[in-house]
Amino acid sequence: MKFLLLLIVMLSSLFSLQTSEKLFECTEIFKERKSELLVELERIDEQKQALDALKTATEELLKKREIQITQKEEGVNKKLADISQKEESIKSMLTKNEETLKEIKDLKMNNISQTFAKMKAASAAAILSDMNSTEAITILGSLQPKTVGQILTKMDAKKASELTAILNK
Repeated sequence: MKFLLLLIVMLSSLFSLQTSEKLFECTEIFKERKSELLVELERIDEQKQALDALKTATEELLKKREIQITQKEEGVNKKLADISQKEESIKSMLTKNEETLKEIKDLKMNNISQTFAKMKAASAAAILSDMNSTEAITILGSLQPKTVGQILTKMDAKKASELTAILNK
């Protein structure tokens, strides 16, 4: 029985030795793996810091670009407003000039009409006969019907009929 007990003790110590060797091997494997994981973790941390730096730089660049775009848009809007204001000013001046030109033409026509109204019918007929039809019609249209009749009777019959036909239109 001693022998058996000794045998059991020996076998158990042999198994414990093998188990301790296996534990030692596992511990070594875990240490190696732990160091590999620490190196990998450090590499991931470095990449994360680089990514954060890149993100920050990108955000700053984006903000600068947005500011530049906003400033350019403000410049364009200001120029557009200036152009619109100048366009309105030009339209206003053009309208005013057209009104002034019309007033001048009306005054001229009024003066010409008064001049022809004061002339003798024969003299007015001679002058109107030498003018082109459009000008003659404009002048005749501004005169009193009685005066137009007197002038047309003193005019060449062909020219008088032509002017009368245009006046009727």
